Amino acid sequence: MSSTRQRVILHSDCNCFYASVEMLHHPELEGKPLAVGGDPEKRHGIVLTANYPAKHRGVKTGMALWQARQVCPDVVFVPPRMDLYLRFSHMARRIYADYSDRVESFGLDECWIDVTDSCSLFGDGLSIAREISSRIKRELGITVSIGVSWNKIYAKLGSDYKKPDAITVFDRDNYRELIYPLPAADLLYVGNRTGAKLAKYGIGTIGELAETDPFLLKSWFGKMGLVLSAFARGEDRTPVSRENTSVPIKSIGNSTTTPRDLKSLEDVRIVLYLLSESVAARLKENHFEGKVVEVYVRSSELYGYAQQKKLRAPTNVSEQIEEAAEEIFRQLWCCPFPIRSIGLRVADLIPDVHPRQLDLFQSEERRQKMEKADEMTMELRERFGFSCVQRGLMLEDRYLSSLDAKADDHMIHPHSYFERGNRTGVKEA
Repeated sequence: MSSTRQRVILHSDCNCFYASVEMLHHPELEGKPLAVGGDPEKRHGIVLTANYPAKHRGVKTGMALWQARQVCPDVVFVPPRMDLYLRFSHMARRIYADYSDRVESFGLDECWIDVTDSCSLFGDGLSIAREISSRIKRELGITVSIGVSWNKIYAKLGSDYKKPDAITVFDRDNYRELIYPLPAADLLYVGNRTGAKLAKYGIGTIGELAETDPFLLKSWFGKMGLVLSAFARGEDRTPVSRENTSVPIKSIGNSTTTPRDLKSLEDVRIVLYLLSESVAARLKENHFEGKVVEVYVRSSELYGYAQQKKLRAPTNVSEQIEEAAEEIFRQLWCCPFPIRSIGLRVADLIPDVHPRQLDLFQSEERRQKMEKADEMTMELRERFGFSCVQRGLMLEDRYLSSLDAKADDHMIHPHSYFERGNRTGVKEA
């Protein structure tokens, strides 16, 4: 691509993603307020997202379920199904991939798409955005809002500008008129604290931020001030990553508060195996492997400790995850028992279709046997229930091993914008 040619970047954002997917599976709730999150039976947890009827009644992301019930008494709560949302995310990205090999996820429901080299085939950015919007609606049954611009930051602003099911173009001719009057808080990485600090200096809009001396902003915010200046003026030049060079999330994990305090290493090993099997199953279901294992431990006095380990090779095998987790625990836990809760996550994810580098210090035959054992265990549990097959270690404590970690709370963490590198138009002095 020529360096002088102006880029054409789309940002596609699935509208009320979790709720929209759930509405497809609950057609009887059409037109009713629905919120995804927490436990609908126990009424605890927070709202992850809500559909538009619920939002119009005051239900907001991050609300406790009881608060959502107060503002919208007839709201229907459904528990999150991350595997289902990941599947829809994959399908959306397959559609985007028909128009570009530069597709970068920003969470499960958002993607940047660099269609600069595709315009000669499919038309200009607006035409491609219309085609993508139509296909998402027709093939997946949900809607997207799409922003079109020459940089990632303005493209994201465009997808937020009108919702739902809308397309907004910010180009060189209209960006000052449309973007500069917007609140500075609409800009990526201007949170509540940053927005309050900007307001203290008399900066309330993106235009006012763009017109402020970048090095004055640096004196107030450090390097982030230069970044925000470039973001506001549309000078961010960060490229869109190529398809399949990353996954939309950076880690999958699970944590549990155990049915009784853990008082020995054997107790810990039982729970670590349960968590490892749970996380490994999630990784396999979504076709990921991970290079990093992290363990989090909380004592009965509520003191927390966390540590991670980089693996020799990426894995989604429960035995390998547990071995790494147990090694981490032995190094991490120097306090006396008991333990109240344990969390485990696998991070630095890659698609499981990537070529595998053989390890001289690890038996590939053993790894394949463990992988097949996992697959057979998953198949049996899917057919006959979680407790139909268990490791012999679980016989040591039937009460502790009765925990179904697969059904417990799972943690899915999205990527940050800066993790893949950021290039702005401002140079430091």
